[in-house]
Amino acid sequence: MAITAEQVKELRDRTGAGIMDCKKILVETDGNIEKAIELLKEKGIAKAAKKAGRIASEGLVEAYIHNGKYGSLVEVNSETDFVSNNEDFKAFVKDIAMHVAAVGPKYVRREEVPTSVVEAQKAALKAQAINEGKPEAIAEKMVEGRMNKFYSEICLLDQPFVKDPDMTVAELLTNLIAKIGENIIIRRFARFERGEGIEKEESNFAEEVMKQVNG
Repeated sequence: MAITAEQVKELRDRTGAGIMDCKKILVETDGNIEKAIELLKEKGIAKAAKKAGRIASEGLVEAYIHNGKYGSLVEVNSETDFVSNNEDFKAFVKDIAMHVAAVGPKYVRREEVPTSVVEAQKAALKAQAINEGKPEAIAEKMVEGRMNKFYSEICLLDQPFVKDPDMTVAELLTNLIAKIGENIIIRRFARFERGEGIEKEESNFAEEVMKQVNG
């Protein structure tokens, strides 16, 4: 079927993919926008995986401060200095700095979680499942599912993105890699909270961020 300029524009606006890529995918999917989005996502993941081994030593260090109460520093690396000046890349780094300040992850990725912490959590979850009356074999399977929740609480890449909880930070990163065409790595971060460690009234910064985004 003939693909119209309006279809190409809609797909480009919704995915950020290049014009020729949008046109090619729409031809493959007979103009079905939703199928085209899914196919672009699959291709983007594959493309990102191919770039994962490339050295990324350029990039940006970004700071985010919220009303003098919360703050973060993040380092996000790219392969070239050219990409570090890209507006999409800059926006991504700022969003990651905001996310870190809002959500407070402890690690960037699962591989960074100490083995002792992982094993202790697995043991606790297994004991919990057995105490719920589950057979040991079932308890073992339940542990794996509950570990995913555990990782989403402490690992940046596993967390729902604070400005769009329907996608994880890892998915946000994969989309950017596919769009820009370079390997991009969230290398490290630090988070600061005014009066941290001192007993005080709790506040939900993540909710404040969502109010700002939706306001």
